[in-house]
Amino acid sequence: MTTKIHLSCEQKVTSLLVTAGQRGDSPQFQPVLEVISVPRMGAGRPRKRPDRGRADRAYGSRANRAYLRRRGIRCTILKKDRPDPPPQEPRQPRRPATSVLRA
Repeated sequence: MTTKIHLSCEQKVTSLLVTAGQRGDSPQFQPVLEVISVPRMGAGRPRKRPDRGRADRAYGSRANRAYLRRRGIRCTILKKDRPDPPPQEPRQPRRPATSVLRA
């Protein structure tokens, strides 16, 4: 049995989530950011949104990037190295199906 620790920090830990070791990293990105709470120096409620998000390639999905854009958080996440898809050959036009009726 193993565990993974997913955390968010800004000079100190702002949120922490512990999951099973076989769980994926990317699905835990949004839950970790949802529970961020950074206390303010003076009076006022704690901040819930960081200025910038940084993460490794495991968190670089389109959904995570869209989530950060919706919340107005700039991000620095490396893009996954995905090879370009192979070029597809042009398809041959299909002939209409013909049926032959015999009497």
